[in-house]
Amino acid sequence: MPVSGLGPYDDQNVFARILRGEIPCQKIYEDEFALAFHDIAPQAPVHVLVIPKGRFVSFADFSAQAPAPLISGFFRAVGTVAREMGLDAEGYRLLANMGPLAGQEVPHFHVHIFAGKPLGRMLVASAGQ
Repeated sequence: MPVSGLGPYDDQNVFARILRGEIPCQKIYEDEFALAFHDIAPQAPVHVLVIPKGRFVSFADFSAQAPAPLISGFFRAVGTVAREMGLDAEGYRLLANMGPLAGQEVPHFHVHIFAGKPLGRMLVASAGQ
């Protein structure tokens, strides 16, 4: 059972279907731990999604349940994607939403890489709103 309020893993979620090759993606990088591809609705000039190869609904689930080699391999893949895309010089943002209040839309753990413009503050609303 996943460690989050998102319920059990849904094998029909869009990222699971992308991993199985049922839905195409604009692949940037793939190894035994992760798949990286361009977001279909980019929120910045560079908007890449990196997803682990495994059935994890959220970061809470991934960090509690994934084996150590998958966790380290996944985060190394995130760094490799950023380096290979030449993002280190200007900078980039990593974002992982966890659960409904954070805006997680797909129940498969994933990391967004944003770059290509000034990204501003991390949160736009005040803490009290």
